[in-house]
Amino acid sequence: MKRIADSTVRRLSIYLSFLEEIEGEGVLTTSSDDLARLGGTTSAQVRKDLSFFGSFGKRGLGYSVPELAAAVREILGLGKQWRVCIIGVGKIGAALARYAGFADRGFNVTGLYDSDPAKIDHRSGGIAIQTTDDLDKDVRAGKYDIAVITVPAESAQPIVDRIVKAGMKAILSFAPTQLTVPEDVELRTVNMAMELEALTFALTNR
Repeated sequence: MKRIADSTVRRLSIYLSFLEEIEGEGVLTTSSDDLARLGGTTSAQVRKDLSFFGSFGKRGLGYSVPELAAAVREILGLGKQWRVCIIGVGKIGAALARYAGFADRGFNVTGLYDSDPAKIDHRSGGIAIQTTDDLDKDVRAGKYDIAVITVPAESAQPIVDRIVKAGMKAILSFAPTQLTVPEDVELRTVNMAMELEALTFALTNR
């Protein structure tokens, strides 16, 4: 499969959220127009997004909600359980560890790590916090599929270098800094300041 744009993947997540909502309400069919309104796009874009992955729906009849929801879940890799570790159990890391919604999507937080000796063996979200000294060994042993980085900026790149060297291929970073990884490693960054700046830009330029 050719590389799919991040914007397409984000829209698929939006479509799935809508599909699951109306599926819970007992709605059996929907249309590309409905999906477009939710995603802030056009019906043609919806059809194009879905066409990357196959043929869905029938002209004049729309999409079967249960079938399309199941297909999008499969496309997004939500048909299996993913093991997640959180590195850095400060306020953000602890909040993520306690968030029950991850498990609903198949993301199971099974490891917490911190460099502060005072936090070791304490629990957050029911999981014991381990020392980052164990991190390389545990990643190398294949204990995790995804690593979430919530450490200070100055600590982020050294941590990323360590876990990449140990074999980690998927990283989500909340650290407020630009990180570099090899081409075969997937890195996503959540930059809260940039998101807030996008909002202030929109407010200023209405």
